[in-house]
Amino acid sequence: MENKKDNNKFMPAIAIPPGDTIRENMEYLGMNQEELAARLGITPKHLSNVLNGNAPITYETALRLETVIGPSAEFWMKLETQYQLDKSRIEKEEELALDLDIVKKIPYNKMSKFGWVEETTDKKQRVTNCREFFGVANLSLIQTSYNVMFRKQKLRNEISDLSVLAWLRRAELKGQSIEVEEFNKNKLKNLIPTFRKLTLSEPSEFYPEIKELCAKCGVALMLVQDLPKTYIFGATIWRNNKAILALSVRGKRADIFWFTFFHELAHLINHSKKEFHINYENDDSENEADKMASDYLIPNKLYNEFISECNYKNKSSIIKYSHEIGIAPCILVGRLLHDRLIDYKMYSDLRPSFEIVSNKSN
Repeated sequence: MENKKDNNKFMPAIAIPPGDTIRENMEYLGMNQEELAARLGITPKHLSNVLNGNAPITYETALRLETVIGPSAEFWMKLETQYQLDKSRIEKEEELALDLDIVKKIPYNKMSKFGWVEETTDKKQRVTNCREFFGVANLSLIQTSYNVMFRKQKLRNEISDLSVLAWLRRAELKGQSIEVEEFNKNKLKNLIPTFRKLTLSEPSEFYPEIKELCAKCGVALMLVQDLPKTYIFGATIWRNNKAILALSVRGKRADIFWFTFFHELAHLINHSKKEFHINYENDDSENEADKMASDYLIPNKLYNEFISECNYKNKSSIIKYSHEIGIAPCILVGRLLHDRLIDYKMYSDLRPSFEIVSNKSN
């Protein structure tokens, strides 16, 4: 048998089934397959499977071979064990070859920069690290279903499923480490007015508070750094009875942050805990969550009142009305932009950019 050396270990080029040795003994003894099956007391079909490596030599079969053609049961079991090991080693090498191709499509450099995986240029070590990160035996198993409903930019950019799954996995791992109380949908819904008031606060003030409030409702809130070709603003993931709400703070605009947060709250409050799945399309649940988020932030009655009774293009009117209904002006500006009632060039100063520092406590 030819072998190839790999990482100081000899790898078999092929796995030779014990059936080849059985055939050699059959020829030496002048037996055909049907006669040997009869002497062994097994069916010709089962013997054929053993000869072709499709069925293993059991202890019982090894003892029968010892009696009929020799030499010993230990000999046959040793051949069987070596065959299974060689076959497994070859399969493992084939899996590694596939994983080496898959790992090229994973944003490893960015993930290592964020500290999600260990930094290395060794391709095989990258495969090992990614297997551990995703919690899979091989990388072809990453494409599993996630119970995830997430907002993504409505752009025509190419989306990388592996980048998306890496982002979601990071959110899942971080979420599992956060201690929260039992999930309480009603408690979370009753906090909507409190969350609205916090839109008037600075990030350093509101983020620790909404994180604590969410934890008391059974929701693990965290920030996850943005990966290339994901275009995700936020996601909700269920683990047992714990809800994980992850935000990427993509865009870094205050109105985008808050709308995403309320969008995910809408999923948690109004949608059931389903099996993991990833949905790139604008389905009914996503559209419904968008409408609910808008109404949570600015109830439709109040919004329509402003549009009909005030000069909605006037900056002073926007600021005044926002404070009257208890939300940050950026929320109202964002709603007006979405409805195309004002131009994107207008009042960008009312939509401040900010950055919430993501550390171990986030």
